[in-house]
Amino acid sequence: MKTIFFLLFLLLLCYADAAHAARTLFQVRCEDTMAKAVTVLSTQENGYSIDNSKSFRAYVLGLTRTQSRLEINLNGSILQDRLSGYECIAPQIAVSLYYIPIIIYIGSEFLPGTCAYDEILAHEMRHLKTYLEHLPKVESVVRKALSNRFDNKPLYARSGQARAALQREVDTGWMPYMKRELVKVESQQSLIDTPQEYMRLSRVCKGEVQSLIRPAKRARR
Repeated sequence: MKTIFFLLFLLLLCYADAAHAARTLFQVRCEDTMAKAVTVLSTQENGYSIDNSKSFRAYVLGLTRTQSRLEINLNGSILQDRLSGYECIAPQIAVSLYYIPIIIYIGSEFLPGTCAYDEILAHEMRHLKTYLEHLPKVESVVRKALSNRFDNKPLYARSGQARAALQREVDTGWMPYMKRELVKVESQQSLIDTPQEYMRLSRVCKGEVQSLIRPAKRARR
């Protein structure tokens, strides 16, 4: 058994040596002498505020509103090979994911310090918590994907086209991918706004919420 493992080990070494030897001189220059490809990803929280100045008619008791933002900056040194007509670029990719400041709206009919206000705020804080917890998850997923694709791996293209090829890959592939990861939070938010939750809010505080919204409903009629 030990002999078999030893032979397998030798075969793997031979395969690795052959693969290494199969690289062209240009590949050796690109992969061994250039600065390594690097991806840097960061997330940022911009806080939140509470707006209690507008009627609940605009927001259905309360609303937590924000928008995600994505910024990608590209750079990287380029090495050209006149013989083959190709060039390589060691991508330097910096990604920033963040939310614009989050605003929690609570209807002006619900005064701070009242039971109804506190219940609605507690509901909206669940939405806030979901947003804030989602961003680090996206960061982890995107960081791993970028690392698998770019870390220490130059990108090859025809001379004069490497930077454009990198930009095209980011614009058509990575940008949409990251946006899809960011908006996944909305499906989690919908699990908070269930009919059962709205029914619960309508009954809390000894009917305080209902007593405030019922006159408005009559007025609309």
